[in-house]
Amino acid sequence: MAKITAGVATSHVPLIGVGIDQGKQNDPYFKPIFAGYEWTKEWISKPENKPDVVVLIFNDHASAFGQNLIPTFSIGCAEEFAPADEGWGPRLVPNVKNHPDLAWHIAQSLIIDEFDMTIINEMDVDHGLTVPLSAMFGQPDAWPTLVVPIMVNVITYPIPSGDRCFRLGQAIARAVESFPEDLNVQIWGTGGMSHQLQGPRAGLINQEWDQKFLDDLTADPERLRTIPHIEYLRETGSEGIEMVMWLVMLGALDAPKELHRHYHVPASNTALGHIVLENNP
Repeated sequence: MAKITAGVATSHVPLIGVGIDQGKQNDPYFKPIFAGYEWTKEWISKPENKPDVVVLIFNDHASAFGQNLIPTFSIGCAEEFAPADEGWGPRLVPNVKNHPDLAWHIAQSLIIDEFDMTIINEMDVDHGLTVPLSAMFGQPDAWPTLVVPIMVNVITYPIPSGDRCFRLGQAIARAVESFPEDLNVQIWGTGGMSHQLQGPRAGLINQEWDQKFLDDLTADPERLRTIPHIEYLRETGSEGIEMVMWLVMLGALDAPKELHRHYHVPASNTALGHIVLENNP
């Protein structure tokens, strides 16, 4: 039986990918950004922690979807996905290999569980997905894990509530646990933390709010699932709403234990957060 053993969350700031792609990890600006991932890179390389499959929750940044197609929740079920050209050519990273049998199983289970998933079989994946993989695995010739991509719309309103995202995570856990193959599965939530990229408040970062959010991933998950959209917008900027994707990860875990945390300001004009949670410790 497949089992979710851990949850990993991280910002997917494009700058992380730039730093890795250009070999800047030891530059003074980049070094403290990457230092916080060293623990995770060592942890995830151990055989008992290395995932067979990552269910990776991310949002597309108008690479695969646009105003003509805005699915609230979608899942990629194809064999593999190539890196997207986001305006300066695709990143020179490996294609993402899926576990199609598990992906189709999750899709079926979620739809029967009353989540209306959009099934995607042709899609290029942008920094929302490739940057977290790079942060955790560096620059391999092939990603050392299979990836089931699940997209959440956090770009165009209406956006799903934190509670709905949490319940999606619970449904994903039920789907994974009903899959008969013996798999070590991790669920990753990406995006955030506080940041605003445009308008009079561009550059907004709220460290106190971010740290409380990180605390409550284990101390008070019930509070997190009831945070209204207006609070994300007011306290964390227009792009801070991406943190609802962390709640998909959280919903898939059972009384998780924090193993590692990294928080750094700034990464570009963004607060960078990263956490590793052990499931069912």
